[in-house]
Order: sequence, then C-alpha cells, then structure tokens
Amino acid sequence: FDYKPAPLHVSDNGHTETVPYPPGSLMHVGSATYELQQVHFHRPSEELIDGKSFAMVAHLVHKDAEGRLAVVAVLSEEGARNPALAEVFGHFPAQPGKEEAPAGARFDAAALLPSSTAYFTFEGSLTTPPCSEGVTWFVLRTPVTASAEQMEAFARHYAHNARPAQPLGGRTIRASG
Repeated sequence: FDYKPAPLHVSDNGHTETVPYPPGSLMHVGSATYELQQVHFHRPSEELIDGKSFAMVAHLVHKDAEGRLAVVAVLSEEGARNPALAEVFGHFPAQPGKEEAPAGARFDAAALLPSSTAYFTFEGSLTTPPCSEGVTWFVLRTPVTASAEQMEAFARHYAHNARPAQPLGGRTIRASG
C-alpha cells in the first residue's frame, strides 16, 4: 500500500457514506498497480471469515489502468476508538445527496489498515447495483476496532446497508502467505 493523506470529503449517496480519493494513492499486488478511488462503509460486514460476520466493513475501491476494479475489505469489530474513522465519522453530511468538505480536515486511508495486511482473495462482484462481475477482492484477515460510539454514529445514518454474503458458486478463495 502506498497511500497518501488527502483533503477530507464525505458524501452521502443515499446508500452509504463515501470518501472520494484524489489521484496518487496506490496499491501494488504482484505486477498489478491499482489506484485508490474511494472508501465507503457497510454495516454489518458483507464478508465472513470462518462463517463469522463483523460489525462493520470499510471497502477501499481501486482501479487499474485498464479499468479493472479491486476492493480491499477492512473488517471492524467493536472495541477501542478508531482514530482513522474519527475524522470521517465526525463529518457525515446531514442528509443523502449532500457532501461535507471541512476546511483543513485530512484523511489517510493507510491509517485504516491493520498492522497485518495478510488477506483472502477471490473474484467476485460489486456489492451494490449494478453488482458488476470481474472485481478482485482482498479481505484483510485481521480486523480493526471501532468504538460503540463510532458504530452508533454510522448506524444513525445506515443501520443496515449490507448485502448478505453470497454463495461461493464455485469460486476459489486463496489466502496470502
């Protein structure tokens, strides 16, 4: 991960809170390079590990030069306050269709990542319409924490905005070393 801090913008698109990201923040996987496009959130998580759901998930959406998408899922469980979420969750727009861009506020997507970036990966689809196929998913194995207050702040806007986990349908899930 080669993410750069960026000016904070938070948009409410009517389905979730989204943080668009300016050009220049990259993820390298093997010989592929993806640029971070945006971060958004779901409650509860849309991914399971060993059948276990998590309280929330952040999806870091990336695109490569050919337009292929890769999404990194950072799972959250209730626990200590998450400083990386504090700035975003403190600036949710009052209503859908609105945006907040507080002067001087910055967001660093790298601060969302757990200390271990070991992952599970599979080919799947977007989880919101049009649910396009051909998305490479990286589900980080180590969850981060968010406080009960942070979870409640998101729940006031979107108490449940997650698509249920989908059947594997013959897909293979691989794990990083």
